[in-house]
Amino acid sequence: MHRRRWLLADQLGPHFLDDPDQPVLLVEVRELFRRRPMHRQKAHLILAALRHRAAELGDRALLLRTGTFREALAQVAEPVEVCHPHSRSALRFARSVPGLTVLPPRGFVTDRADFAEWADRTRRGPLRMTDFYRYARRRHGVLTASAGPAGRRARTEDRNPPATPPPPPIVEDDIDAEVRHELDRWAADGVRFVGRDGPRQHPATHAEAQARLAHFLTHRLPGYGRYADVMSVDDPLFAHSVLSSSFNLGLLDPESAVRAAEQAWRAGTAPRTAVEPFIRGLLGWREFLWQLYWYVEPGFRGANWLAATEPLPHWFAELDADAVEARCLADVLGAVRDRAWTHHTPRLLVLANYALQRGWRPAELADWFQRCFVDGTDWVMNATVVGMSQYADLARVDTRPYAVDGADIDEISDYCAGCRYLPERALGELACPYTGGFESFLHRNRARLVADPRLAAELARRDEPEHREAVLAQEEKRGGTPP
Repeated sequence: MHRRRWLLADQLGPHFLDDPDQPVLLVEVRELFRRRPMHRQKAHLILAALRHRAAELGDRALLLRTGTFREALAQVAEPVEVCHPHSRSALRFARSVPGLTVLPPRGFVTDRADFAEWADRTRRGPLRMTDFYRYARRRHGVLTASAGPAGRRARTEDRNPPATPPPPPIVEDDIDAEVRHELDRWAADGVRFVGRDGPRQHPATHAEAQARLAHFLTHRLPGYGRYADVMSVDDPLFAHSVLSSSFNLGLLDPESAVRAAEQAWRAGTAPRTAVEPFIRGLLGWREFLWQLYWYVEPGFRGANWLAATEPLPHWFAELDADAVEARCLADVLGAVRDRAWTHHTPRLLVLANYALQRGWRPAELADWFQRCFVDGTDWVMNATVVGMSQYADLARVDTRPYAVDGADIDEISDYCAGCRYLPERALGELACPYTGGFESFLHRNRARLVADPRLAAELARRDEPEHREAVLAQEEKRGGTPP
């Protein structure tokens, strides 16, 4: 007799089942959407993915809509099992339910025990993704041939990739219409959302995600290494697959995607300088973030080494891009409002960089990213926001803060050409808020940052007392107002 497999909302792909005949449990809990204001499009995607999976499975699926997960499990007569949940709170709950069998994790390539063995063996210093990625490539036999020419960072002259056909469109159906109607009703009943509703833009089924992945491997992967870091007001995708939500919902198997990208290189349809950065994102960064979440202590999100105490201002928390004049920040915040997604460079260098410069609370920022992005999860945001972008963990994830000035943003984007601010200026009405903010960040945190050679050099270059005091006064006056 099969146990009924409970598929959580981030375990919806075929690789989370062992048997084509196994019965499945799917659960919707409205309370999860009531606790904190989630982006409307993220709420839609989660519910649409659950309901599309139930429709695919037909009679094999039992879809329950209840007040709590415990109430749902109490309605199931037969034995139930679940793959290892992807958050500590969900795992604690699963282990508290009598008779619920918790299976090992799925949806990741490296086993947790293997990571722990590697991490324990290399604890002479902080754990680094680059070291883990080298280990993972050897462990799983990925890209085992010679490295070839090194990739290079995209520069100003690299901003015009060849035209590519748009990805396969997302076609909404009756399930999407039902979800939209229900979310409208929830909103009328007092459930609060942020961001704009709109046609669904991200895959809700394995088939949709697989079609998008195939398109990416054919049309965008060849330029990924050259254009992945570039930001443009005209093309928010550039070389990106926009499949992070599909991997985090469990619609796609990362190991299969890694092998498919590797095969594109072996077949000669994409250069290694493009394939390796993509694989590093899945086999390196994604796996590293997941493993760190379970390896480090649960209090990681509370880390705040730079003593950042300012709350997120209302305009930022509510995605009010229209209140912002700085072109890069207005465009990126508008992308979050309208699509609930941007790629990694705007997240780090525009959104998180602005927060770091102004000393916003890291845990509050991590919560915002988790709620406002379709791919936002607890295990991702701990390391990328609290650790990498806000440097609140004292270099446990990355070696330096992701703090840059307007000149750095200008170097890899087309934002500054149409902006009222000048990226080279730190003072005055035309001063770029990122350039003034960067200098203010350096001066406020000088005692903590002098050990970093790059930042120490930046401090020395900007350390004329009169200039320093003027910048600090200007940025303090700016405070939480939109730039």
